[in-house]
Amino acid sequence: MASASTYLTRRRFGQLAFGSAASLGLPLREALANVETGVPLHGLSAFGELKYAEGFDHFDYANPDAPEGGTFAFSPPNWAFNQSALTFDTLNTFVLKGNAPPRMTFLYEGLMTSSLDEPDAIYGALAETVTVSEDRLQFDFMLRPEAKFSTGDAVTPEDVVFSYETLAEFGHPSIQIALRDFKSAEVVDERTAQITFDANQSYQDAIGVLSLPILPRTFFEGRSLDEPTDEIIPGSGRYTVGRYEFGRFIEYEKREDYWGEEQGFAKGLDHFQTLRIDFFRERQTALEAFKKGLVKFREEFTSKSWATEYNFPAIQSGEVVKREFPAELFPRFQCWALNQRRERFADVRVRRAINLCFDFEWTNANMFYGLYDHSQSCFENSEFMAEGAPSEAELALLEPLRGEIPEEVFGEVWTQPVSDGSGRDRDRLREALDLLQEAGYERQGGRVRDKNGQPFQLEYLVDDPGFARVYGKFVQTCQAIGIDASVRVVDAAQYTDRTNRFDFDMIGHAAGISPTPTTNGLRSLFGSETADRQGSSNYPGMASAAVDRLIENVGEVNGREDLVTAMRALDRVLRARLDWIPNIHSNAHRAAYWDIFGFDTPKPDYGWPVERLWWIDETKS
Repeated sequence: MASASTYLTRRRFGQLAFGSAASLGLPLREALANVETGVPLHGLSAFGELKYAEGFDHFDYANPDAPEGGTFAFSPPNWAFNQSALTFDTLNTFVLKGNAPPRMTFLYEGLMTSSLDEPDAIYGALAETVTVSEDRLQFDFMLRPEAKFSTGDAVTPEDVVFSYETLAEFGHPSIQIALRDFKSAEVVDERTAQITFDANQSYQDAIGVLSLPILPRTFFEGRSLDEPTDEIIPGSGRYTVGRYEFGRFIEYEKREDYWGEEQGFAKGLDHFQTLRIDFFRERQTALEAFKKGLVKFREEFTSKSWATEYNFPAIQSGEVVKREFPAELFPRFQCWALNQRRERFADVRVRRAINLCFDFEWTNANMFYGLYDHSQSCFENSEFMAEGAPSEAELALLEPLRGEIPEEVFGEVWTQPVSDGSGRDRDRLREALDLLQEAGYERQGGRVRDKNGQPFQLEYLVDDPGFARVYGKFVQTCQAIGIDASVRVVDAAQYTDRTNRFDFDMIGHAAGISPTPTTNGLRSLFGSETADRQGSSNYPGMASAAVDRLIENVGEVNGREDLVTAMRALDRVLRARLDWIPNIHSNAHRAAYWDIFGFDTPKPDYGWPVERLWWIDETKS
């Protein structure tokens, strides 16, 4: 089953010429000459060796000896595609329309699946083997003969062809972007499907989409994928949908006839018989449900709650455990987006002025209880963050773009301004006003106005009243210098609709980025081609040919060292442009759970799907 980390995940406030210049511009077959071709393989890796040999029994982080059964009632901390943790009105998670429940992807297997203790490896799931062509653009998948959908029908090459063709045409925008260089899918024989990408597709981008869900072709005879539905789209994964009530709860039930039980990629995972998700429109209501034991696991993202509300009787008696777990080894992306489709946010000086109105030092001390760090980068907490001045290898990538990128990129990397912690740092506010004036705005009658005398407006759109509280000081500071700033709280459905249509001034966005980023994943956040593509994650609407070139370099790397170099070059430009304004981050999972579970430590480095890794400990429950 594809893990949750396979897909771009997100939390709302809902994955790079690398290295030496000699490696740039090489044909793909030369740059990746170390990839074995023409022979059946059990796994693929973007760089380096696979950890698990052919015929491996199970992943090291899995536990085949753990007990099975029971219900895991939890609040999902992340989700993908069109999913929402606040409500749901469709069971189709593969399109833009509607709100699907988190973990719908657990119904489906892909041809391959990622491991959680390697940064860039995938192993056969539905596919028993994969054979890579000499040009690394064609992949032949021999399917496992035992692989079956929940209907009892075998998974066939025709299903593979249907799935890739249909998702490329009708799928959620994040899927379509990932498949932008998909060329064709064909049936080779009764067990083999062939997928071909065009020459623009890098090897790491190609293997990044080989975990996409495979759907049953026959189910869609007379049906269309591109609309919401209350029908369950059958899958070949471990779980299927059990009881549910739209907008209230959903239960996923483990299949008794799951075909992959003893396969290495699945063995020792998914111990719970039932996964249950209850939907609460208010954060406080969800917390109260956890306190009462209706929800058994909860990751807390509100610092005030973590600091002040986890002192209820079940905590004091030891029935509930409050604990921090280390974060994964991939970039932490949590940023603000100012919508540059609205002209007033297109000038970087305006974005810097607005960033200066956020006094992190005051907010962290007074609102966040000292639990957060100020993010410097879109790739926080990773090796991809630039430091100091550019290295020679980075300059080899940046110099050809001189004149197209900010000149400061060639000096010390941009870092967040530090305030005096007073909540009203006069020097910073003066600097913010100076930047607005340089951008063509004047302060008249206590208001910042454009050349036509119109007030400068800034509406921060959120779907949780908690954000209005913790960022209230930021809004007040904007108002203090004359910006007509406000917070607009809307419900989950309206928030999804408005962000999909880019109908906002400013939002916050958090996303999971792969430890081995792909160009398509980066394009979704930063690429020109996604700037006006509704449903994409390019919320600022940024469009830069220079950034596009730096993203293209991602697919031309020849190793991890080159990957780090190219990502750092990209990071320098992103931080200087400030299309995405880095906000806050934490290097830990703050979780609370009723003490009825067993789990192994340490946790995997590249994913933490608790619902797949934990189990009911009968000695505790």
